Amino acid sequence: MSGPWSRRSFLQRTGGAALFTGAAGPAGPAAAQAAYDAGDAYDALRATWRTLLLGSGFDPAAAPFAEKLALLGTQAAGYRATMAPVGGSLWPDLPLTASASITGSYTRLATMAQAHAQPGTGLTGSSALVAEVRAGLDHLHSQVYSAAKSPFGNWWDFQIGSPQALLDVCTLLYDHLPATRLADFLAAVDHFVPDSSVGSYTGTSTGANRVDLCRSLALRGVLGKDPAKIALAQGALSPVFPHVTAGDGFHADGSFVQHTYLAYTGSYGAVLLAGLSALFALLAGSAWEVTDPRRQVVLDAVEGSFAPFLYNGLMMDCVSGRSTSRGNPRTGPLGFQGGDHGRGHGVMASIALLGDAADGTRNQRWRGLVKGWMQRDYYSPPLTDTDLSVAALARLKAVQDDSAVTATAEPIGHRLFPAMDRAVHRGPGWAASISMASRRMGAYETGNGENLRGWHTAAGMLQWWGATYANGQYTDAFWPTVDPYRLPGTTVSRKPLADAEGGAWALPRPDAHWVGGATDGEFAAVGQFVRGLSSTLYAKKSWFALTDSVVCLAGAVRSTDGFAVETVVENRNLGASGAHALVVNGVAQPAALGWSATLTGAKWARIAGHAGYVFPGGATVKALREARTGSWRDINTGGAPDPLTRRYLTLWFDHGVDPAGAACSYILMPGATDAATAARAADAGWLTVLANDNDQQGVRIASLGVTAVNFWLAGTVGSLTADRPACVLVREHPDGTATVCVSDPMRMQSGLTVTWNRPVASVLSKSATVVSATAGSALVLAFSDLTGQAGATQRIRVALG
Repeated sequence: MSGPWSRRSFLQRTGGAALFTGAAGPAGPAAAQAAYDAGDAYDALRATWRTLLLGSGFDPAAAPFAEKLALLGTQAAGYRATMAPVGGSLWPDLPLTASASITGSYTRLATMAQAHAQPGTGLTGSSALVAEVRAGLDHLHSQVYSAAKSPFGNWWDFQIGSPQALLDVCTLLYDHLPATRLADFLAAVDHFVPDSSVGSYTGTSTGANRVDLCRSLALRGVLGKDPAKIALAQGALSPVFPHVTAGDGFHADGSFVQHTYLAYTGSYGAVLLAGLSALFALLAGSAWEVTDPRRQVVLDAVEGSFAPFLYNGLMMDCVSGRSTSRGNPRTGPLGFQGGDHGRGHGVMASIALLGDAADGTRNQRWRGLVKGWMQRDYYSPPLTDTDLSVAALARLKAVQDDSAVTATAEPIGHRLFPAMDRAVHRGPGWAASISMASRRMGAYETGNGENLRGWHTAAGMLQWWGATYANGQYTDAFWPTVDPYRLPGTTVSRKPLADAEGGAWALPRPDAHWVGGATDGEFAAVGQFVRGLSSTLYAKKSWFALTDSVVCLAGAVRSTDGFAVETVVENRNLGASGAHALVVNGVAQPAALGWSATLTGAKWARIAGHAGYVFPGGATVKALREARTGSWRDINTGGAPDPLTRRYLTLWFDHGVDPAGAACSYILMPGATDAATAARAADAGWLTVLANDNDQQGVRIASLGVTAVNFWLAGTVGSLTADRPACVLVREHPDGTATVCVSDPMRMQSGLTVTWNRPVASVLSKSATVVSATAGSALVLAFSDLTGQAGATQRIRVALG
């Protein structure tokens, strides 16, 4: 578990709530000192934390615990066998000149301490193992982590990664550590994690990092029986709770942002959720119980922020940032594997623990969600996930075995997250996500040698999954083997980019404001003004998310890079040996690897077992079937170098070198049969593309009563007119009513007028931003200043004339 990302990944993947602590409550240091002078309250807190670390209520002889405990013992035995304390290292493969190796070394010692404390490991209660762990602690203390040493490298290792693992070991081996040695270790924590680390809510002390820092401070207080430290951690948690309007934290629309400009619900957000769930559990009933009423924001985030991105047990990549580059080929039962399912399992375990801090009704609802995700995760069943800790497995199995909990089915609908430029759509039997970037949200993040080729992940990447198929699409070595210039859904220049293009931690943001959409909660219109990374690429992209499909438009595509520009319809991972058939216009295409073709007059295509694709009016589309080889090391310097090969089927529009106004359109139909795809292509009246150019992009689907237009500039398209840039979605209902949804994706409109040229009898309801709504031969809506609405959808319900 070496490498620059190992400890945070470990916390996130193991159901990190079992590896965090914290404090809260109204009691100040003086009151707490008076109440706890006897000392036994701290011992009780330590015992609680020990239980959180080890788990409870499980049978060590039963599955999956017997297997997990045996694996834990095997892993600890391996670390024992290779531990060799010498100047500059505790393990030969973890040189202590790298800060990540310090965290990695402490993490290995924590694994050994767990093997001693847990039953069924083959090392349970071993006095020799305790002596070896103590020797390891002493060596690290003398070499790199004491009050006499200075930090170097990554700050995170000294303030979060290493102290967390060290304090875990001290908790597990508390009765085996001399008081003077424990004091030395705590002094080291005081040195590297001073009170000033939480002195202001800024820089590296925000969001998930702030929760991590509070964990270091609070557990140091518990082990050292220091109420001032616990009280400090309690007070430092408060800034994490409120909604924010910019930067790190939870936004009112459910977005979670970290590093100021990045969508990070599935990574940093997961760490924050894990940490807070343990903080609440640890201090419940104590003088430091977390009682800040603003913690309700965290409870609300389970369903408002996390659940939308969980699908069949996986956490969508679109909100996981650098963590998508973390993985290793597993050749045995041990070893960090990561991936979207792994991240999802950790979040599910955190939700199960956080339920103890919620009211009974809410907790029961959450357990229903978790049970549903577990039941539907056929690709990577959570209880077989050996990366999860025993404690996390115990919590999830308790949910699975609870007969009073009914599994919650997947909802149908759409969620927009304008504060982080993300959209999630769920249709019957499938789900999809769209990743975008703007002046407000970064194109990608690289740092610590991670995510070296994530250049185009927010250039309109469209990822999707079926309810009972393709759930391993992005889990199965997708990221190290996919062509990074051909991510599905994107329009990009083939201009070669350097690894970590733009620079580590640079967070490049395109010069584009119009990014966002509007939704009625079921359907949506989404748009992105795309500007290329280190490129002259310019394009307008729109997605119209419907019941069984997503209509995709690319227009005004231009570039002067001197390289080809492509819009990628699909780039499907077929696995290590997949030979899924490709049918175009009813004709099966060659299945040989290396086959490619320019498909002229293509009206529809289908990849067997995946999806159908319709090209309205016919189009020239290119296709390629290939095997691609790469390694995790290629995209993450801490990844394994082992070569991995996966097969891909790719469909794309080739706009040529330096296009000047190219356009294309297609319909994605997840799970569609040949017959359904062909029928949609043959129904020329199903879709009308109203506009697809630099000024507007819009569609009309009469059978669904949908008219939707992304107004990049003011104008009239079909029955809709906007006097300024806007996104407008109109949905006519069978009951004679209609819903008009309007947003200001640019967040720059001090006023906006939208006209729907359709007879309207009356306005039934409207958002507060509508200052006037005139019904009659047409509906005229005048909006007040929308700059403060953060791109949110404004809804108006009308009765049709």
